Amino acid sequence: MTTLPFPPGLLAEHQIHALVNSGVIEMAAPVPDGQHLVQPASLDLRLGPQAWRVRASFLPGPNRSVEECVAGQPSHPLDLSAPSVLETGTVTIVKLNEGLRLPATVAAAANPKSSTGRIDVFTRLITDRAREFDFVEAGYHGPLYLEISPRSFPVRVKAGSRLAQIRFRSGQSRLDDAGHRALHDRTTLVSGIEPSIAGGVALSVDLGGFERGLVGYRAKRHTGLIDIDSVGLYDLHDFWEPIGTRGRKELVLDPGEFYILASQEAVHVPADHAAEMTPFDPLVGEFRVHYAGFFDPGFGAPVTGGAGARAVLEVRSRDVPFILEDGQTVGRLVYERMSETPATLYGAGAGSNYQAQGLKLSKHFRAE
Repeated sequence: MTTLPFPPGLLAEHQIHALVNSGVIEMAAPVPDGQHLVQPASLDLRLGPQAWRVRASFLPGPNRSVEECVAGQPSHPLDLSAPSVLETGTVTIVKLNEGLRLPATVAAAANPKSSTGRIDVFTRLITDRAREFDFVEAGYHGPLYLEISPRSFPVRVKAGSRLAQIRFRSGQSRLDDAGHRALHDRTTLVSGIEPSIAGGVALSVDLGGFERGLVGYRAKRHTGLIDIDSVGLYDLHDFWEPIGTRGRKELVLDPGEFYILASQEAVHVPADHAAEMTPFDPLVGEFRVHYAGFFDPGFGAPVTGGAGARAVLEVRSRDVPFILEDGQTVGRLVYERMSETPATLYGAGAGSNYQAQGLKLSKHFRAE
């Protein structure tokens, strides 16, 4: 039986259940039968029925609530009780079904789910009086909101749809460089290439080609919509342009285009740790990589039958064309200690869609 306060580290599945049972995590709607919101090291967040189309993204700052900010700019209310389409280039604020009454010892951070990031839907968690996106201060009491901005494809969502996930942290859990080296010596963190450790474990892009000479995919423009809750429904060729090898192991990233690529390294996350990829490092190039950066305990690990899994890279260039070369560093993977080891690991449950992945699109698309 887990009790508060928790040992230092990221909270595991059974500890998150304890937060729900104690009222720290409040749920405005019951969880449907057969739906599992709690993952090995995170909680899926569900859209509620109340939403607003707003003119622009915002942060409330220390003195305002989210709904005060919405009321202060041009907005249009939406009712997500029925499925609604969010068009590309729009910004929508949705009140989530989950709210928090965090103790003073627990903070939280959010990220898009893997399937959300892979279709270029940008999400940010916002709290009342927030000074930054995606972070919830220890001791926060209040509602949670999600900013949603589809970039490449229009999407259909409804109340109950899950686009983001949240992790809970007790105390300090992130490893420093010495901690990463020690953990790699104990249990391999990345295979296929000797790791470079500085501010985390470096990840590099693989442009050598996968099956059938594929290097990656580029999102098409002017496509149909994607239902966020669908699985295996769409033909990838209606939404993606496959990119093949062309002799030279490089790829020119065009400004404003969205690409799915993969890392050279195969990632391993041991059972007593989790990891997160830093989404953008200005030191390695003018592009953003990996919207959805959470890696659960057991991802790619032998204990769950894995032999390492590539990190799928969600890449968007900035203002100028950028030449990306094979083996170039594109991001850092930062590992964190778990407060306690989760009973269920990634790859052991029905919701583990990417355990043995190489170059893989989101679950919405049929395998070729």
